[in-house]
Amino acid sequence: MTKAEKTRQFIIEKSAPLFNTRGVAGTAMSDIMEATKLAKGSLYVHFQNKDELAYSAVDYNLNTLAKGIMGATNKYTTARDKLFAVLDFLGDPLHPPLVGGCPMLNFGMEGDDTDPVIRKMVHKIVEAIQQGVMAIIEQGMASGEFKRGWNVGEFAIRTFALIEGGIFLSRVSGNNKQMDIIVGTIKREIMEQVC
Repeated sequence: MTKAEKTRQFIIEKSAPLFNTRGVAGTAMSDIMEATKLAKGSLYVHFQNKDELAYSAVDYNLNTLAKGIMGATNKYTTARDKLFAVLDFLGDPLHPPLVGGCPMLNFGMEGDDTDPVIRKMVHKIVEAIQQGVMAIIEQGMASGEFKRGWNVGEFAIRTFALIEGGIFLSRVSGNNKQMDIIVGTIKREIMEQVC
């Protein structure tokens, strides 16, 4: 990595939590200057404008979340344990894996009506995570761990919606009681499919 590439990456990594916490609209260049200890001119050497930096930070947050989920699942060999790992990784919204909470929820809500670039980025990662859940289940069915005939697409969509809803409920209520119920319900459904 060149010095310029390292500086660009440094700016993205320092600004990503700000964007995830405050949103794109709520993050000012002065906030980024404070977090990076760089002058505005230095920021504009690496990014044409705030939007370019915001897109890079959104991408970084989304990919960091996806890598975290993959890392959690890669610790296990059974499909059941991999699915439980996804639930456990996302199951404590008051202590989220990323500063500011779930970037899919944060940026998805902010970008759905205001920024088609961010909306598409979030949509892409949502689909990738749902596809990952379906692939885990399909592998489990192929290995005989899960019953055949499980509607994997429906389960992936429902699980994703329940988890994201649980994240929302936990963050606004300030406790994980409702998320614990959601995770428990999903885990019981998974266990019903174990052979």
